[in-house]
Amino acid sequence: MAADVIAPRAHLSFQTGAPVELDVDYVVVGSGAGGAAAAATLARSGRTVCLCERGPWRDPEHYPATVYGAMRDLWADWGTLFARGRSMIPILQASCVGGTTVINSAIVVRTPPTVLAEWAELGLGEVFSETAMGAEQDELERELGVTQMKGRQLMEHSEALLRALRSRDLEGHAIHRNARDCIGSGQCLQGCREGAKTSTNLCWVPEVATRGGTVLSCASVARVLIERGRAVGVSGRFVHPAPARGQRRGGSRFVVRARRGVLVAASATGSAPLLERSGLRLPALGRGWRGQPGAAMLGVYPHEVHMERGTTQGAASLAFSSERFKLESLALPLELLVARVGGAGVDYARALEQAPRMAMWVAAVRAEAQGTVRAGRLGPPVVRYAPTRRDTERLRQGLGRLARLHFDAGAEKVLPGIHGLPGELGPDELTALDSAPVDNRCYTWVLSHLFGGCVMGNDPTRSVVAEDLHVRGVRRLHVVDAACLPTTLGVNPQHTIMAVARIVAGRIANEEGTT
Repeated sequence: MAADVIAPRAHLSFQTGAPVELDVDYVVVGSGAGGAAAAATLARSGRTVCLCERGPWRDPEHYPATVYGAMRDLWADWGTLFARGRSMIPILQASCVGGTTVINSAIVVRTPPTVLAEWAELGLGEVFSETAMGAEQDELERELGVTQMKGRQLMEHSEALLRALRSRDLEGHAIHRNARDCIGSGQCLQGCREGAKTSTNLCWVPEVATRGGTVLSCASVARVLIERGRAVGVSGRFVHPAPARGQRRGGSRFVVRARRGVLVAASATGSAPLLERSGLRLPALGRGWRGQPGAAMLGVYPHEVHMERGTTQGAASLAFSSERFKLESLALPLELLVARVGGAGVDYARALEQAPRMAMWVAAVRAEAQGTVRAGRLGPPVVRYAPTRRDTERLRQGLGRLARLHFDAGAEKVLPGIHGLPGELGPDELTALDSAPVDNRCYTWVLSHLFGGCVMGNDPTRSVVAEDLHVRGVRRLHVVDAACLPTTLGVNPQHTIMAVARIVAGRIANEEGTT
């Protein structure tokens, strides 16, 4: 069957029939924080770009109102991806145009100077200096309308955490978010139906198309095409976003030829498996996989809190950065709260009746654990990762801090959610937290900040991307998402990913005489 050659300035989604072929300057795999930032940068330089995204394109008016709908329409694999270790830890990612920027809390935190100093020791200081990263993040904040939350954006759920932190003279702040027009609807995890969150599907992806680029959605990239040591494009197949029973999921095949290079931004769980499927056999590929796992402490108050009111995450504290954990408010929708509140029967029903009086705050650990990510035989990647004993001790310490802060804010009791402890603790029972088990299987961990698998650095045995920003051994192949970050950050990663991707794409676009 003859291939259909499509013109630029197009959005092409799932289809069947003839294969699709396209020739461009650059192809970018993934449309999240890294991929969209890089694609827009290249398009602004006058290059033709094709942006390939495995998930569907959903506009805000099509976002679901429920978490169930979000799992079906926006989350990757219905939220069923887990890190395998001593326990199974859920990994939260999106699969849609805009990637996880559609379902995250739009938190913007600058890259800590201590992290950039760590990167400098890996040979990356010239490219990702404080000056370069700072200038890029300045521009990003202007471009994305970053602002600090206040008023109805915070509401009681986040305000209570800030009051409790102040009562102990601990650092606490209202979060900066790329959601300047947030109305506090509490719909961040389902996608902001008001369109207030500047996710990449609302800014940079449309810009790529208007600047002469092409966006392929529902387009699963299977391989990077490599010829004579040089990346020359990608191939894959369109996949139906919501197949009916018995419907064939696979659509047309596609090939995108790239004259100047391929940029991979398929996420920390997707980029390394893609390179593995493409035939790369680097020693560090799939290794150095890291995360910032966390868990929650629920407080039950004598008055209604309604954590669903206000932004999903409005307040945070970096007071314990030296102890390698941070604290944040996090509103959990009722559909997920039912899985977090323990119990059964009448006791369970009574616990859920308290939902309007609950506030949930989380501790996230800058974990020292490292794992691996590999291509799965049946499709989804295989992630192997287990927090260390010290990581678990840090989580226990963070949860203990949160419990005490809840009581400072006026809570009647807390629900620790730790196996081996009572389901409820009062203010005089907190010593139980200090002696909670140091076994990661006893905690309700969640992984949302992911790093590695294709890390940058100057050691060829420990890095996939060299200091010249190319994948080792393959010319014109780059990784521009969280997979290339060589360390965890201790803060939310979106801002860092975007800045790194734009710096790399800017350098690539300005290269002269590349081979």
